[in-house]
Amino acid sequence: MIRLIHIVGILACLFSNFSCQYKATTSHASGTIDSASCYTNPLLSIGGPAFGALFHNGMYYYIRGVDDKICLWALKDITEITHEPTKTIWPVDDSQSYSHIWDPQIHYINGKWYVYFSMDDGDSDNRQLHVLENASPDPLEGEFVLKGKISTDPHNNLAIYGHPFVHKGKLYLLWSGWKNKRIFEEMQCLYIAEMSDPWTLASERVLISEPKYEWECQWVGTDGNKAAYPVYVNEMPFLFHSRDKDKLLVYYSASANWTPYHCIGLLVANADSDPLSPASWTKLSEPVFRQSPENNAYAPGNICFVPSPDYKEWYMLYLVRNSLHDMLMVDSRSLRMQPIGWDEEGLPLLGKPAKEGEVFRKPSGL
Repeated sequence: MIRLIHIVGILACLFSNFSCQYKATTSHASGTIDSASCYTNPLLSIGGPAFGALFHNGMYYYIRGVDDKICLWALKDITEITHEPTKTIWPVDDSQSYSHIWDPQIHYINGKWYVYFSMDDGDSDNRQLHVLENASPDPLEGEFVLKGKISTDPHNNLAIYGHPFVHKGKLYLLWSGWKNKRIFEEMQCLYIAEMSDPWTLASERVLISEPKYEWECQWVGTDGNKAAYPVYVNEMPFLFHSRDKDKLLVYYSASANWTPYHCIGLLVANADSDPLSPASWTKLSEPVFRQSPENNAYAPGNICFVPSPDYKEWYMLYLVRNSLHDMLMVDSRSLRMQPIGWDEEGLPLLGKPAKEGEVFRKPSGL
């Protein structure tokens, strides 16, 4: 069933963009390629270690860490990211020293901007989630202020990739973390908790996913690169919805990202169920988005979804590697974007990673 969905997804994506690809191919010979209505992957040849994206009030916001600082882009057209300036939003004072600033996500909650990210005291085992707040209507204006660390459990186990969402009037937080400190192996699991405000948990953490399938537990690269001990990964959760909003969907990255087997898994829950109950979540037994050797696209991860400006289409952004070389280098990943379709049950059809140089029609409404 999963394989059939992937095939249908590929056909849907190809059909939706056939006119643009055909136009670009035939126009190129005459020198009249229509760059105004199309874009070419990758959007960024260096996508960095992790990123976040959000569409709000007609603007796309793209955020990522650069040299232990958090940088933000604001764009009318997400496909023009290379032409838009960026702004360092935190820390802005060079006298402040922070270690391993990582995985920023930007969100708009109750009229204010919040950035969720992780950092540590110099020891990566102590990496924890933190929150910035900005009350300005424009996140490029005003000031992002550190609200503090989110205490996710009494033992301060590693917590990274924070992703808040509102469901039926309640605020929740998804993240990736350890059950216990690593000793002989490292296991990153997905947790959820309710929040009393954007920087405080109101419930104990609830485990909703841990690596158990073979495709979630790959930690040795094709060239033999590996950690000193097994590393099993569920990370980078992203909350999305089915087309009819009757299901909650949590997409996540699985297996170590220095292997080509890094891929995207999916948890599904009924929208009327309790998100804090592990029984509400069903994990699909196969990845929904994985490497495409025929497209020279390996280790896809860090998936997120944004709408077209008119909300008639949805697109996914993700990081992927162009080759099997330099798999340990996080900057060898590129940022790509492609449209999604929907199956008969209203679940997203993702297809497969786009190849470098592939042309797509720009989102409608631009």
